[in-house]
Parts: sequence; structure tokens; C-alpha cells
Amino acid sequence: MPVLNRAELSRTGVIFVALVLAVCMTGAGAREFRAADTQTEDYPTVQALRYMGALIAERSGGRHEIKVFHSRQLGEEKETIEQTRAGAIDLNRTNVALIGNFVPAMNVLAMPFLFRSIEHMQKVLDGPVGSEILDSFEPYGFVGLAFYDSGARSIYNGVRPVKSIADLKGLRIRVQQSELMSQMIRSLGAEPVEMPYGQVLTGLANHLVDGAENNWPSFVTTDHYKHAGHYTLTEHTMSPEVLVISLKAWQSLSPDDQKIFREAAQRSSRFMREKWRDLEEQSQRKAQEAGVTIIRDIDRKPFEDAMAPIYAKTGRDPAAAALIERIRKVE
Repeated sequence: MPVLNRAELSRTGVIFVALVLAVCMTGAGAREFRAADTQTEDYPTVQALRYMGALIAERSGGRHEIKVFHSRQLGEEKETIEQTRAGAIDLNRTNVALIGNFVPAMNVLAMPFLFRSIEHMQKVLDGPVGSEILDSFEPYGFVGLAFYDSGARSIYNGVRPVKSIADLKGLRIRVQQSELMSQMIRSLGAEPVEMPYGQVLTGLANHLVDGAENNWPSFVTTDHYKHAGHYTLTEHTMSPEVLVISLKAWQSLSPDDQKIFREAAQRSSRFMREKWRDLEEQSQRKAQEAGVTIIRDIDRKPFEDAMAPIYAKTGRDPAAAALIERIRKVE
């Protein structure tokens, strides 16, 4: 057996340490991240998550990958948000109204008739206000990565055309599992029914609810339009979607990898907007061709005035009141 001199032993030690470090960096630090989305496989948010995953795999040299579970494979949004907070799910795309049950600032973004237009909403989210809101997630077990578009939500039903606030009286309207959304529908004179997204089609088909409220793509891709032939452009909320990562998963990343994830998320947001615009146009056209009655010219002022009690209640929180004021001042 050859005897190594001191210099050779030193070189061998250096090589051994380098090998150990390499194994640690490429093995222990590498992992597959699970991402949840309740939408179907071809939906813009799901496509955006996959696009983000491809960017991360490329930037990390294949060390990190994202596996996207779409179509409620990991549960309804309310359930996946709780699992993400606990660290059982790594990434989650969700509507702000639902995560508002955990992160107070999200309730402000879900406020009815807050944004003047989609362009106004995008200016807010792309600017300092949006960045500050994303930064506010950490105390609640999440890290906010990016906002995705969700268009404008409007009311649809299978009973009668809604041309005024009086036409809503007595209608059972499905809403997200959010107290704010229930308050909104109640203020309009209808009866809110909190129901998971995946159960709405059955609810409409079996007349458990008379209608619901959502954007054009959700109205069409879920086949809701086949059971609710009256779509009124109330455009009462323009609340975005938000992409979060669990604080546990975030803290497992190095600072360099955190930067990769955040930049990939921001790029996926821009990618999603392009896909969203196309799907929105396609969905509206499909609804029209199917014979859906679209009520466009409504007097929105009575709808907006009905929200006064909600704004008065929210305004009692100084932080929420200040955020609403800042959003309204964005030109």
C-alpha cells in the first residue's frame, strides 16, 4: 500500500472536502416543489405555473423543479391555502378573497367596486402598493411572489335577466367561502350561498343555487353558462389572483434561489396576462354563440351605493382605510 506524503495528504483532503460540498449543494439542496391550482390544465394560471417551473429548472441547473397539481387535485382553494400555510403544499395560486381570511390586506383588494378598471388595477399591483402588499404575507405563514390577473367578476343566473339591483332580490347566489363576498351579495338584496368552486356546476344544475358570480373564463370553462343563461356585467370586483409560497418552503431556499423563484414568478405573471386576454375573448365569444343573454348597460351607481356599509365597516381599521385611499389615488 503506497504511503502518501504530507503534500499529497493535504491535496487529498482538499479534494474530499470539495466533493462533500458538491454533494451537499447538488443533492440536499435540490427538491421538487408542489404547486396547487384549482383550475383546469389548460387554464392561464396553470400554464403560468408551468412556465415558472421551466424558468426555475433552467436557472437552477435542474436542481429545483415545480410539479403542478391542477383541477383541484390537492383540494379546494380553502383547503389548499391551509395546507400551504402549514407547509404541506409549497406553492399555491389562489384568489385574494379566500386568502384574505388569513392576510388582512387581501380583503382590501377584494373590496367591491374598488378599482376603476383593469388598467387601474394593474397599475396598483405593478407599483409600490402591490410590492408592499406582497411583502405583508410573511407573518401569516406565506411569502407573496406575484399577482395574476383574474379579470372582472360579474353576476350570472338561470332565473331572469338582472338589469337593476331590484332584480337580484331573492336570488340564491353562490359566493366564495369568504365573509366579505357574502356581505356584498347580501347588500345587493340576494341570498349568498358559500360553496366550494368545484361544487358550483352541480349546484346550478340541481337548482341548489340560482346563480353565481365570476369572470368570463370561469363562467365558460366550467360549463356554468349552460345552466345560467343571463350574464350581467356588474364587474363588481376586479380582485386579482395571487401566487404564494409557504414560509417553510421559502426558508429552505438559499438567498440566490429565493431570487430565482421571485424573478421567475414575476415573469410568469407577465406570461399569464397574455394568455388571460386571449382566453377572456374566446370565452365571451363562446357564451354569446351559445345564446347567453348579456346585460351590458346597467346603472352601476345603485350597486356601488349599496356597498357603503361594507366600506364603513372596513374603514374602522386604520390600515385598511389608508390602503383603500392609496389605491384610489393611483392614476
